[in-house]
Amino acid sequence: MPDDMDLHQVPDPEHTLQAAGLRVTRPRLAVLDAVRAQPHLDTKALIAAARARLGAVSHQAVYDVLRALVDAGLVRRIEPEGLDARFEARVGDNHHHVVCRACGAIADVDCVPGVAPCLTPSADEGFLVDEAEVLFWGRCPSCAAAVPPSPSPARPH
Repeated sequence: MPDDMDLHQVPDPEHTLQAAGLRVTRPRLAVLDAVRAQPHLDTKALIAAARARLGAVSHQAVYDVLRALVDAGLVRRIEPEGLDARFEARVGDNHHHVVCRACGAIADVDCVPGVAPCLTPSADEGFLVDEAEVLFWGRCPSCAAAVPPSPSPARPH
């Protein structure tokens, strides 16, 4: 999705799949719609969403769809330590994530400079760096209000 595209102007899923060179199938449409509707879902939630729309669909079919969508650049896979992989349709920009240590909620954090990479490593070891992936850890507003902070918060496992 282009950087300047408003979320209200997202092309329909069929066009999106065709433009990426992917066949339009019911499982692909169901998974792409689910990822667009609720970013940062894990595969378990995406399987449930696809089944709610289609009836029967196998775990493997959803995994295959996710792999195809990620490979085509339509979906981004993020893997916060200690959590299952999550998927989002916000691609083509340089943003990061904040993760709640207590409940695992994830939210997008825009990169202030907006140019990839938005961080410059102190030593790049000769690599041509084109992306920086940052995870901020803390507690979401609900968890922060419910539980006092611990002296040494740990990542969820």
